Amino acid sequence: MKLSDFDYYLPNELIAQEPVSRRDTSRLMVLPLRGARIEHRHFKDLIDYLKPDDTLVINETRVIPARLFGIKEATGAAIEVLILKRLNLKRWEALVRPGKKAPIGTKLFFGDGLLEGLILSNTSFGGRVIEFSYQGSFEEILEQIGVMPLPPYIKKPLIDQQRYQTIYARQSGSAAAPTAGLHFSKELLEQITDTGVTLARVLLHVGLGTFRPVQVEDIREHHMHAEYYEISDVAAASINETKKRQGRLIAVGTTTTRCLESAAGEDGLVRPGPGWTEIFIYPGYRFKVVEGLITNFHLPKSTLLMMVSALAGRDKILAAYQEAVRLRYRFFSFGDAMLII
Repeated sequence: MKLSDFDYYLPNELIAQEPVSRRDTSRLMVLPLRGARIEHRHFKDLIDYLKPDDTLVINETRVIPARLFGIKEATGAAIEVLILKRLNLKRWEALVRPGKKAPIGTKLFFGDGLLEGLILSNTSFGGRVIEFSYQGSFEEILEQIGVMPLPPYIKKPLIDQQRYQTIYARQSGSAAAPTAGLHFSKELLEQITDTGVTLARVLLHVGLGTFRPVQVEDIREHHMHAEYYEISDVAAASINETKKRQGRLIAVGTTTTRCLESAAGEDGLVRPGPGWTEIFIYPGYRFKVVEGLITNFHLPKSTLLMMVSALAGRDKILAAYQEAVRLRYRFFSFGDAMLII
């Protein structure tokens, strides 16, 4: 299967630069798994497609202000660091820009010395391992000097930083938002649960595995970067009970999908506990848990586009994307949503 099989044309002006005024007023394309009739609604209409026996599974990760701007000790040159994965109390895997000018042994300063970093080693994905030195709480310093890690295709400054968080975000650790969840308002989520739909909360901290570009033409040669996930006993019991009563399990986002499919056995039941996942889902994959998906419109040639193609079929997805372009849907992180069901 080739990388070029997952390309499509997208005009730049359809890349959303800011969120809509109200979370649940974004557009919603409904793509049926059986049948060909696409429906065009708004996200608040999601409730019309859910049934009381359904379980909606959400990822309650919280985005950290993971982008740091600093200087190099030796030259005073500007440096940018995106922290991705915590290795221990003070060490992180990170992306550094410009990477070629940040070899092992480089010392970095951030926030007028509030935070110092020392590059210890290189990583297999072209990043660095950085050991930070600081006084007090790393999390508090990060909140003070860090910047919300918006994707590079968003050029417009974000006025309200909370719009890059879901309303149910709880546990800090992500370097990017699980963007399908950005469409939910508190009112809509309450309306959904009031109808009898079960809400299950899982955790996957979004890291490089979710947004790292595919750089090989044969996609089977692409290796996903590991991401941490966690499923509680309560969540696993709720998910497994839904399977047993033959209710539908609908994942909110590709990150939730990765979490569920990684934790499931061949019997389709989810095992509780923590873990690291490198799962790469592309056409030919047999889903063990997820039967429906709420997602955004993804970048061409991305692993996320491959995942939704695995669920709905590549031809159907690319046709739906062509329709979305024709009807001027908004794409990517702050864009519109798709319900595959």
